[in-house]
This record gives sequence, C-alpha cells and structure tokens, in this order.
Amino acid sequence: MASLFSIRGEQRYEVVRKIFEGGMGIVYEAEQHGARNFVKRVAIKVIRQNFATQKEFIENFIGEAKLVADLIHTNIVQTYQLGELNGIYYIAMEYINGVNLEQFLQQVSDKNKKLPAELAVFIASRVCRGLAYAHSKTDKNGKPLGLVHRDVSLKNIMIAFEGDVKLTDFGVAKAAGFLIDKEGEVVAGKADYMSPEQADFQITDKRSDLFSVGVVLGHLLLGRNIFKGVNAEESRDRVMARPKELSRSRPAGIRDALVDLLCLAQTSLVIGSYWSAFSEAAAELGGRPLIVVDVTRGTSSTV
Repeated sequence: MASLFSIRGEQRYEVVRKIFEGGMGIVYEAEQHGARNFVKRVAIKVIRQNFATQKEFIENFIGEAKLVADLIHTNIVQTYQLGELNGIYYIAMEYINGVNLEQFLQQVSDKNKKLPAELAVFIASRVCRGLAYAHSKTDKNGKPLGLVHRDVSLKNIMIAFEGDVKLTDFGVAKAAGFLIDKEGEVVAGKADYMSPEQADFQITDKRSDLFSVGVVLGHLLLGRNIFKGVNAEESRDRVMARPKELSRSRPAGIRDALVDLLCLAQTSLVIGSYWSAFSEAAAELGGRPLIVVDVTRGTSSTV
C-alpha cells in the first residue's frame, strides 16, 4: 500500500491511510519499521493542527498517552509510544482490524438484522472487564488513581473482526496526576451516554462509567439510545430524568435478570451499595456460556 507520509523520529512510521477523523484528532493506519525488514501494523493518533498550539490540550494529549501506556488489558486498546515531530505530538497504539460499535450496529441494520441479546451482553461484559481493570489502577506507590473514563460510548468501543472487544479513547478521562481536570466547571463526554451526575456538572467516580455501559447495553438491546435528544442540552435533561423505558416495554427474549441489571446501572450512582449488586449481576450474566452470533457470516459460537 502506498505511503501517505512518513514519520521519522525515534521510530519510523509509514502512514498508509486515514481511519477516522474526529473534532480534535485524526487516527491513521501506519506501518512501524525496524531492523532487518521488521514491520508492525499500528494506529497513529495525531493532534489536529488547530489544537497543536493549545497548551492545555497538548498536556492532556500527553497525559492520555502516559496513562494508557500502563493500562495493559485485553479489553483496552494498547498504547505503544508517545512521539513528537516538528512540534506535533502523536500516539502510536494498537491497530484494531475492525470497526467501532456504532459502525457495527449500522452494518447489522443494513442487513435488516437485529443484534442478538447474547451478543449485546457479551460486548457489554467485555467493556466492564476493561473498566474494572482501569478503575482499580494505582500509582507506583499503590495509591488509587481514581480513574474514570467519562466517555464510554459506541464510538469508543472497538469490535475486531477476530471477535475482540476493546475500549479506546481515554482523552477526556480523569486520573490523579495525568490529565488536567476541570470537573464541576466543564462537562466532558457525549451527552446521551453520560451519567446524571456527569450531565449535571457534578464530581463523578467509577460508577459513572457503569451508568454509561448501561446506556450502551440498552442501546444494543433496543436498537436506539433512549436518552438521545435533538441536541446535547436535551440529551442531558433526558439523562437526568432517568426514563425506565426498557423495564416498561422490553423487546421479546430479554431475560428478567438483564432488565434488573440495566435498572441497577440507572440507579448505581444514587445508592452506593448498588455498585456491588451491579458487579455481581454483571458477573452472573457475563460468566454464563453465551452463544455469540456473527451477523455478517450467519455463524455462531459458544464463548
């Protein structure tokens, strides 16, 4: 594949195609080259030019790289290197041969199919595994980082063609000593996946991420996000109102235990003891053998 451009610093990267372009950064597919024809496929995340001179944004970009570099888990996209070339910072990270969850749902819809509930639970349970690991991280002295992702949503969950589920983009996460945190003054994340506390500019903890996982799981089961409004403000209002639409009219085939799990996700920030109840319910559902259906090939397998 022809190279778009080269990065020649501490490592040599040949950038071959653009994967995704967001508001603040661009992700490329690249080849990392080493000695004796060594080649490794990676993803390169680059700051957009209009943010490259903003000190706070750069500090958070660097903080994200340093934070995720120590998050080594099968359900989290790995970071390999933070680099700088001609004043532009970039992050070299694990390349996922697949699509994000939003793109995956669109492919399912294009084939006039519905996502099986078992597959929805499988995806959510793997995101929970990655979050449980991230939430428990400590610094080198054993002090908890208090890490909260704050942007768990369809676009930040990757589905590899091999079947792996991986959480990505810790760009608006909070973790002691890594990123500039203005929580309470500004709101971070996507409005229709926020917890009520996050939407209300309050201080959050790890339970906020579980609420967001509940929103993702509800979206997978219902085929839509019940919190999504016409704009961010309306979405935040709907989140804070906490509709219980799933428990009132659920699709056929969804077990009572799964509805209970979603209800716990919606209330986990209100009553602290629900944290353990949610974790136990998620473990029960996630620990059972699941029939995972490949909607693109019409095959299934037990996991």
